[in-house]
Amino acid sequence: MAPSGDDFTMTTWNTFAQQAPEIAAFGAARFQKGVAYLGTIRADGSPRVHPVTPIIGEQLFLFMEPTSPKGKDLQRDARFALHCAVEDSSGGSGEFYVMGRATLSHDPHLREAAVKAASYAPADRYILFVLSIESAFMNIYVEGQSTPQRWQAAQSDGSL
Repeated sequence: MAPSGDDFTMTTWNTFAQQAPEIAAFGAARFQKGVAYLGTIRADGSPRVHPVTPIIGEQLFLFMEPTSPKGKDLQRDARFALHCAVEDSSGGSGEFYVMGRATLSHDPHLREAAVKAASYAPADRYILFVLSIESAFMNIYVEGQSTPQRWQAAQSDGSL
């Protein structure tokens, strides 16, 4: 069971894009360039990294095999980090990552939305995770200088 104790509002990709349009547009472009890397937490507390293909629609989605270790990790501990690939050791076109919480979804409407937004045809057997965004980071290198920008979801007041 994933831990609770959420300190931040769970944010959809659309909400993130409305609140931080430049960062979200940059992130969408970076995630669409190729494989991204999903960081999860193993049962023993150590980190694990997985190559994935993020899907951006109204939400941020990931499909995966039902037996995937990353899916087991996310079902046990929903926290994740998702980082784009970087072209070279000097940062290439820049870097982007989001952190948040993943939720396994059985909602047919969300699955349909994820399939429509996907750049590939997800197999029927794949399970679907919806990734909410708690924070985002982008960094572009201009003439060798780092120009980072950050976004963070508003802190929750604890009420529902």
